[in-house]
Amino acid sequence: MRSFITALLGALLATSTHLALAQANLPLAELVPTVVETFNVGETVYVRALAVEPKAGALWVGTSKGVHEIDLASGKPRRTFTRANGLANEYVFAIGIDKEGYKWFGTNAGGVSRYRDEKWKTFFPMHGLADYWVYSFANQKNGDLWIGTWAGVNVVDMKTLKFRTYVKELVNEWVYGLGVDARDQVWFGTEGGVSMFDGKTWRSWTHADGLGADNANKLVASPNTGLGTRSRHDLGLGTQDGAPTYNPNYVFSILVANDQSIWAGTWGGGVSRFDGKKWTNFTTKDGLAGNIVYSIAQDAKGVYWFGTSQGLTRYDGKTWRSVDKTTGLLDNNVYSLAVAPNGDIWAGTKRGVARVNQSKRK
Repeated sequence: MRSFITALLGALLATSTHLALAQANLPLAELVPTVVETFNVGETVYVRALAVEPKAGALWVGTSKGVHEIDLASGKPRRTFTRANGLANEYVFAIGIDKEGYKWFGTNAGGVSRYRDEKWKTFFPMHGLADYWVYSFANQKNGDLWIGTWAGVNVVDMKTLKFRTYVKELVNEWVYGLGVDARDQVWFGTEGGVSMFDGKTWRSWTHADGLGADNANKLVASPNTGLGTRSRHDLGLGTQDGAPTYNPNYVFSILVANDQSIWAGTWGGGVSRFDGKKWTNFTTKDGLAGNIVYSIAQDAKGVYWFGTSQGLTRYDGKTWRSVDKTTGLLDNNVYSLAVAPNGDIWAGTKRGVARVNQSKRK
């Protein structure tokens, strides 16, 4: 990947960050997010998916121009995969790694490609895949793989590679986020709310149940999309003049936290936390960088990270701190996140990837 160029942010970034922290009157020794280096993948290329493979010491980077395998220790590229190598489509929206070490790449209109040991296998609807547009993966305890698509969700028996599809059971068939909790319950973030399947029973939640903050900024409301209400695939939720819109039922990301709470990133309604009984919402008024939340991660110390439309936010349960394009990110829209074994946070945006760590500032 010759275009994957390391760009260390030198003294200028350190100085600007120090000044910003001083102006904020932060407590001594508070941990704050700091962009330490960036990697460029092309001015018009998007990084939509990231996944860390600890055993291989690898970071997998899914872009709109193919997949890159990066050595985590050195930051150097190992390999790049495109259609010429076996990938179904260069535009990769999701990366999953199953318990046998297979890498699964969900593509935009190209189905799913599975890879391991130089061997590829691609799955289309003719093989049982719900749709050609694939946006998320999650593993259950028995190894079964869940796949979120724009036409429902699949669960794949890894022994037989048989696909089972659910559509009408979901609150909405456009599935973006997936998560599995300690009870092996599967959570689905959809364009119409959140659904959960415990193996027998399905439940769903929408804004009417408390999901997503209210429209405090009086943005133009996007119509809620229910089952069967879309005739074409379209990610656009902006108005014709590009103004932001609001749809708290549109859930782009799901995280099952260490304490088993469920976090859902919404379109305009901030991020929502479900404790099993009620939803609590957090927005820019609380400290979130932006109210559109594309991605969520939690590190080994329990700190939450939110990739938003206005930057990357760190939340330790008490304080909120963010970085954006002015403090080192390549773009403000943070579409994907991954946590490395050493605690570094990798953030995918347009143009490339940023490596973020947590520094003490005095």
